[in-house]
Amino acid sequence: MTEPSTTAPIVAITRAVPGVAEVPGADVRVLGAGHPKRDDLLQFVRGASVVVSMFSDRVDAELLDAAGDGLRGVCNFAVGHNNIDLTACEERGVTVTNTPDAVTEGTANIAWSLVLAVARRVVEGDRYVRTGAWERGGPLGMGDFLGMDLTGKTLLVVGAGRIGLAVAHRARAHGMRTLYVARSRKWAFELAPVAGEWVSLEEGLKRADVVSLHTPLTDQTRHLIGASELALLKETAILVNTARGPVVDEAALVEALRAKRLFGAGLDVLEDEPRGAAGLFELDSVVLTPHIGSAERRYREAMTAMVCENADAILNGRQPPNLVSR
Repeated sequence: MTEPSTTAPIVAITRAVPGVAEVPGADVRVLGAGHPKRDDLLQFVRGASVVVSMFSDRVDAELLDAAGDGLRGVCNFAVGHNNIDLTACEERGVTVTNTPDAVTEGTANIAWSLVLAVARRVVEGDRYVRTGAWERGGPLGMGDFLGMDLTGKTLLVVGAGRIGLAVAHRARAHGMRTLYVARSRKWAFELAPVAGEWVSLEEGLKRADVVSLHTPLTDQTRHLIGASELALLKETAILVNTARGPVVDEAALVEALRAKRLFGAGLDVLEDEPRGAAGLFELDSVVLTPHIGSAERRYREAMTAMVCENADAILNGRQPPNLVSR
């Protein structure tokens, strides 16, 4: 009679994460702090029962096969999961999870930070001081560095989920009205305190002073905001994207900003990260951050706890708390 294996199941975390990464009874392994090369990643996941992936990891048939037949789950350290081939996972009986609630407040905060930074030209002003231009030029005139006010203006939320709602709540502090775009009516957006209005994308873009994107990346939302949509915006409008880069046609955005067809843009995500479309990084009217939406210590540590809870459930045959696909 063959003795049962006493080898602990491997939970392979593809990058260092904040907080305590522990799964009872499992051998938790962390690849390292830097973004791994593909060959190193494929080698690292071999023999894993659960892979904890980052949004920058391509989890496809190649990676699933590299992990081997013992792979039971992929726990994505993100709310979005467009980096994962769900069909390939389903075919192999691999459970997929994400971290939905933990990213809400942090991502809403970075979205609103970008709104304010663009509206008040914060990065331009910072650069003006650091480069010595202020010292050389002396006191500013009353017409210099004029920004956009937000009080009484209109916010359009595209993608009416948890993060979009959190952004709408922040807009209330500035006395802003909220419009929202969604496939179906969302009462959380229409009841107090937000009291928002459900509109089509076309109508919303025409009316908005600030557009904040929070839709997942799908075939339907890729280049959701392209040249024709940008043409609908006011010349004083601000576009913010903290969702996924390809939701915006970046080349079209660069062209629109160069032509001053909108006031500015704040981007936490890029279409081909970490590279930007030609000319994007040269524009003073764009504020850029390196995909740090959820990067607040409290919430990143919560994400670590969440992926560990998901991994533990998978290893013990329970339905994980944040199931995406099974």
